[in-house]
Amino acid sequence: MSRIFDDIKLQYKIGDITNKIIYWNVGLFLLSIPLFFIFKEYRFAYPNWLALSSNPNDFLIFPWTFFTYAFLHSGFWHLFFNMVMLNFSGRLFLTFFTQKQFLGLYFLSSIFAGLAFAIAYYFMGISNVIVGASAAVLSILVATTAYQPLMYVRLLLIGNVKLWHITAVLLILDVMQILIENTGGHIAHLAGALFGFLYIKLLQNGTDLSNIVTNIINFFVNLFQPKKATPFKKVHVNSKKTNTSSQSKIVVKDKTQQQIDEILDKISQSGYDSLTAEEKEFLFKAGK
Repeated sequence: MSRIFDDIKLQYKIGDITNKIIYWNVGLFLLSIPLFFIFKEYRFAYPNWLALSSNPNDFLIFPWTFFTYAFLHSGFWHLFFNMVMLNFSGRLFLTFFTQKQFLGLYFLSSIFAGLAFAIAYYFMGISNVIVGASAAVLSILVATTAYQPLMYVRLLLIGNVKLWHITAVLLILDVMQILIENTGGHIAHLAGALFGFLYIKLLQNGTDLSNIVTNIINFFVNLFQPKKATPFKKVHVNSKKTNTSSQSKIVVKDKTQQQIDEILDKISQSGYDSLTAEEKEFLFKAGK
């Protein structure tokens, strides 16, 4: 069992941002079962300080719910399909853009979609809550589609399909169901899709909105990070000039680093599953 957890931790550590977001969603879902799942009614009852409520008395007091709701899910299948789509959309997005831009789009689209849901339900006079990563996932998919609409994607049992065909079908389904069921969820989906489109258009014009998220994260990191006092340093002046041309500039890798490089090369060529148990354990220990 411990080896399984070691493999999970290693894959989280060496995985990209899509992998990490999926781990966070799955981990929080498992954590929420003993905390918020009502077994008698077979449903989750998330508190208003985690799920996003359309009631201003709630979201004004708990403004962080505009992005925490995007890490919560109402059931296993809700989580499963969102994570499958997140993995699909995230891999495509990271083909063209950076992990920082992925993270920025995930958070900002969640906030934008949450605002659209809260405002729409407020003017409709409906008080309800929303959870799920669907809006952020659709935003990532639409963003990739806006950048490469004619890109071919191979689907199981179907074959090659243009990316914009897949995105168009999902958007049409949202529009068709918006007045039938889960109106708030479909409003958030379409708002997330709109944000993904605008995000890419702004990025193509030189405006990277992901810098907003990066600056906010850096602000809080610096805010809670203790400041180190700069110690007084006594400077000694060496009158003898060193001959820099005689100094060797060759850096020799030690044996451990060389073995790590060989294992990483093996992963890139044959995948993580091709590693032996000893190689996995060595890579995990080296990562520490």
